Amino acid sequence: MAVNPAIEGRKLPPAEPYLVGREKIREFARAVLATNPINFDVDAAIAAGHADLVAPPTFAIVVQEKTLAQLLAEPDAGIDFSRVVHGDQRFTYTRPIVAGDELTAQLTVASIKSLGGHNMITAVSEMTDGTGAHVVTATSTLVVRGDE
Repeated sequence: MAVNPAIEGRKLPPAEPYLVGREKIREFARAVLATNPINFDVDAAIAAGHADLVAPPTFAIVVQEKTLAQLLAEPDAGIDFSRVVHGDQRFTYTRPIVAGDELTAQLTVASIKSLGGHNMITAVSEMTDGTGAHVVTATSTLVVRGDE
């Protein structure tokens, strides 16, 4: 089944808010082998001018995953998850994610392209904090492999 090109431009409902916790930041930082003290030590983060622990830049994928799950569950999308590989990932920040942030993400299907029998879906997730201010935009390109 091919990806439905009609989903290009679709904006999904906002995902449930995600409350960023200190231990989640520390766990993620350890997993990605981060070494910056602002990812582990509250005093170091405050001394660096932040309100609390700072998440590593790729932490936003944890929040974006909720929106990608929504996309994959769209009944008319035609996305066979068993054929999906992650092609690209980018983050554009207004400010760092810090412990205590309550982030809400909303995904838009920015583009769908066909290339060599495969489909490439670019999904853009805008993340805002509890005040509605932009924090980060996460852009993923998913490749849906065609039939063999």
